[in-house]
Formats: sequence, structure tokens, C-alpha cells
Amino acid sequence: MQMTELSKRRKLAPIILGVVFLIGVITALSTIQTPLPPEAQTAAPQPAFDAFAGVSIEGKAGIVIDMATGKVLYEKNADVQLPLASITKVPLVLAVSEVLSLNDVLTIPYYAGGTGDSGFLTKGEKWRVADVIDFTLIASSNNGAEILAEAADPKLRLQYPEASLESATLWRMNSLAKELNLQSTSFLNVSGLDLSESQAGAFGSARDVATLMAYAASSQPSLFAATARDHVLLTAVQGSAQSAENTNDAQGAITGLIMGKTGTTDLAGGNLAIVFDVGLARPIVAVVLGSTEDGRFSDMQRLVSAAQKTITGEN
Repeated sequence: MQMTELSKRRKLAPIILGVVFLIGVITALSTIQTPLPPEAQTAAPQPAFDAFAGVSIEGKAGIVIDMATGKVLYEKNADVQLPLASITKVPLVLAVSEVLSLNDVLTIPYYAGGTGDSGFLTKGEKWRVADVIDFTLIASSNNGAEILAEAADPKLRLQYPEASLESATLWRMNSLAKELNLQSTSFLNVSGLDLSESQAGAFGSARDVATLMAYAASSQPSLFAATARDHVLLTAVQGSAQSAENTNDAQGAITGLIMGKTGTTDLAGGNLAIVFDVGLARPIVAVVLGSTEDGRFSDMQRLVSAAQKTITGEN
């Protein structure tokens, strides 16, 4: 009986080995890729064109973001905290617009006097809030910032009882920064003017400023429309029209500019933040911090040019 069972096993062994060999051949053949016919073969994908590859800016920090996709197209020290200077006036306008109507009329207080503002906002004059906002932004007026903050303060205090007793407007600017998750941003005054030779009036990162500008352009575009013009005509109530010039010297060279804000102090150097459209409702936000007064404009033109080439695919 044992010999019969052994004989059966000996007879089956060659068959089993054959099956194993066949399986091995099939497995080996399955790993061999059959060449595609010539018409089906394609060239290996080429690396995407990087228009920012050779871009260098004078500024200490910068960033460019495609607002449609959220993709960062360029960044340099984008999370470093730096003085913001008059970019501070963007959150100021957002804060005061919550409680002041654009058609409200403000009487310019005694301390304004038009000093440094070429006769604008002179003591005792009456101005529409919309015109004070436009002048404050386009001419980067510190007087205008103080006037708007003072006018909005009591109404903001009513709206936000938890606001600081010292300045509800300044408190709201900082609370807005928290709502937008601007982790490096802090406002110490409403204008961004340096507090001393060693203390800036506001701090933030290029990434924070980009988020702030994108929010302003998306939520309140009409408030900042004047910043895209080279000048605006402003008229005091029962007064004569005066032209206020834009502090953004690069304004005329940026096609599709939606809004912009300059900033310059001894501690900040030259700052510039803009939102512009490369076409077909494709907004881009770009920020330069810590450049020079003139360098910020040439820095921005380089970033804008590279962004346009990146989006349109031009080499």
C-alpha cells in the first residue's frame, strides 16, 4: 500500500513541476512591457516654464499669490515680521466702514489743519466720508487716518462693547487681523507711522498682507477703487475741487490694477501691496516689504511681469 502511494507521487511530480514552470513563464512574460506603436508614443513631459526663476527683488520680503487657486507663485521671506507703515490704512478703512456711511459728512477737527496734506482736510471744513477715505488711501494721509478713526470710534464702541477704552477703532483693526488669522500682524496706531526711532507703528508679514489685501479686494472693492487711479478729484462740501495724486508711482505701469497701497517710513523702508487682474477675472495679489522708496516700484514691476507670464504661459 505504501509502495503504491509512493508510485503515484512519483508519477505526479513531473506534472506538478511542469505546472510550476508554466506559471513562472506566465509571470515573467507579464512583466515585459510591449512597446507602443510609434503613433502612440509621446515625448517625456517637459518641466513647466518658471517665469520667476530669474527674478530678484530689493525688498527684504515679498510674495505673489494666484487668488483664483490660492497657489503661491513666488515668495521671499514671506513669514518674516516687518514694519508695515501705511499699509495699515487698509484695515483702518475696513474697520471704519463698518459704522460710517460713505455719504456721512465729517467736520474736520481743530488739530488737522491741513499740515502735510497740501491744504486738504483743513480745520472746520466739511467732507464726505467717501472723500476722506479716498484721500487717506491715495495720498497716504496720516491726518485722514486720525480723522476717520476718531469719527468711527464711538460707533465702533457701541458695536463692540468689549473694545479697548483707549481706541475702539484700533481695537477693531487688531480684532479683524485675528479674524483673518494674520498671525504676524499687530497694529499699534491707526496710520502705521513710526512711534519712535526704534518702534514701528504696525507689524506684519508679506503673507499676512497678501491675505489682508485679497480680503479687502474681495469684500469691499468699491472702498479701494480710487487706489487704482493716478489721481482723484476731491471736493469739500461747498468747496472747490482739488486733485490728490496717487503715491503709487507704479500705478500706471500695472495693467488691470484693482487696488494698491504704498507705505514708507524710516523703519519700514519702502512697502507696496497690490491686487491686479491678469485677464478673464484672474486676480493676483503681490506684496513687497522692506525695499527702498523707489525700489519697491521696480520690485513690483518685476513680480507683476513674471506673474503675467506665468498665468498666460508666455516665455
